[in-house]
Amino acid sequence: MSNHATKQQIRDVLSGKSQIRNGEPIQSITRYLKSGQKADRISQSEQQFKNQEAARLIDFAKRNSLWIENFNTEKYISEGAEQKVYLMNSYHVFKLNDSIYFTSWLDYLNNLLLHNYFFEDTSYELLGFTSVSNTLYSLVKQNYIQITEATNLSSVKQFLEANGFKNVRNHDYYNPDLGIILEDLHDENVLVNNGIYYFIDTVFYLTADF
Repeated sequence: MSNHATKQQIRDVLSGKSQIRNGEPIQSITRYLKSGQKADRISQSEQQFKNQEAARLIDFAKRNSLWIENFNTEKYISEGAEQKVYLMNSYHVFKLNDSIYFTSWLDYLNNLLLHNYFFEDTSYELLGFTSVSNTLYSLVKQNYIQITEATNLSSVKQFLEANGFKNVRNHDYYNPDLGIILEDLHDENVLVNNGIYYFIDTVFYLTADF
């Protein structure tokens, strides 16, 4: 597939015209957020805009059975700067994410869709939203990957560069043909099971060239 065709396919996914694994309800929510974006966003601070998005997300979630009142946090595994991880069972984990890496919730949701497009075997299933200590979190479900060997980051780099993503610094990549940034691909976010690499916690950004 040509880069132009791939870019159009991704645009169709982000707009909801094309379906991907676990695309719903992410696409429904992104359409909802886009429909309510104010023309004066440019005059607002990023935090003001994101707070407005959060209020609309909570309202949408409560009206569409996506608001989770009591999330069981007993099976805690670990956490990073952006999310907390809990064991669901032997095959899946739950992840709470407050979208701290993104300037808007829409950007975060687009990140989920981009991950699901590129890495279907570890696609995120959005279960809903919840509040922890007055902070809004998304709740997603993802396959649990059992590590059988260490990650070879040189092999990760070779794989990504073969697919058009050029290493720009450390664990961050950029695809100039698609206008997409892919970051945070260190050895805790790319796991190996029986020789197969699984990307579990990617951070995608769209650029002005997308």
